[in-house]
Amino acid sequence: QVHLVESGGGLVQAGGSLRLSCEASGRTFSTYTMGWFRQAPGKEREFVAAISWSSVNTYYTDSVKGRFTISRDNAKNTVYLQMNSAKPEDTAVYYCRAVLAYQSYWGQGTQVTVSS
Repeated sequence: QVHLVESGGGLVQAGGSLRLSCEASGRTFSTYTMGWFRQAPGKEREFVAAISWSSVNTYYTDSVKGRFTISRDNAKNTVYLQMNSAKPEDTAVYYCRAVLAYQSYWGQGTQVTVSS
């Protein structure tokens, strides 16, 4: 079992930056692929970024490439999402996800609001 807690959300002006954190419980964090998803009001949850257990591989949805950076610190059981050049369309609840084979865990989400 993995328990995920996101933090770092808030209000930021367009063009500004924000860093989200997701801290995981459990001693097997380093074996999980970690990802960030987001859900805007009235829309389905969508993939934002993911990172492999070793940090060698990272993946991004096209709309955030060049602006967002996902990273992890396995010693701290934490995955991060650095959001730069924020846009109003980035406004959403951001969720952290941990995946290993058939196991998948979600955090409770953190609200990000980008004002224009």
